[in-house]
Amino acid sequence: MNLRASISKEEIGAIERIATFPGKIHLIEDEETATLALKALSDERVVGFDTESKPVFKRDGQAEVSLIQVSTLTDAYLFRVNKIGFTQELCDFITNPDVYKIGLSLHDDYKVMRRKMQLSPQGFVELQKLCPGYGIKDSGLQRIYAILFNERISKSQRVTNWEAKHLTDKQMGYAALDAYACLRIYNFLMTQPRPHPIAFALIQ
Repeated sequence: MNLRASISKEEIGAIERIATFPGKIHLIEDEETATLALKALSDERVVGFDTESKPVFKRDGQAEVSLIQVSTLTDAYLFRVNKIGFTQELCDFITNPDVYKIGLSLHDDYKVMRRKMQLSPQGFVELQKLCPGYGIKDSGLQRIYAILFNERISKSQRVTNWEAKHLTDKQMGYAALDAYACLRIYNFLMTQPRPHPIAFALIQ
């Protein structure tokens, strides 16, 4: 199967099918629930990963991570770290080399996480390093997802208050989808022949 190298903004806009997360969303707002969720996730081999930060509109302001999303194909766990912080179990998960955590623009995620906790993430796979080996030149999640699945990821909730007292259903759906999309892209690529040599995408 030959994959498209790129897709235009206009082509994405013309896609009628809107991507959604098909599973169950678990909102994690206390340490006890986080512990149970991370125990379940520790049994997974591969998960999708993403973070969200509260928008910063000041020129000298720095974004800090508000939400960490971890997704399987059936369940998405949204950890509100602005409420629970980086628990020991969450830190252990992020530094666990035995669970592959699939993400995109991971260095941005590392940057915001390290403002709250000094971590040495392990077991992370960067899609921006993986996709070129399959001939995909586009690097954005929305574009890669559209190329592979002909579905459009809506970005309407991207600039939103991730530290609001209560997250809306739209916010939670958006956050879950971003992590799930990374996992789905990875799983699909693993079924395809790789026509081009690439740098190893696992980031220690």
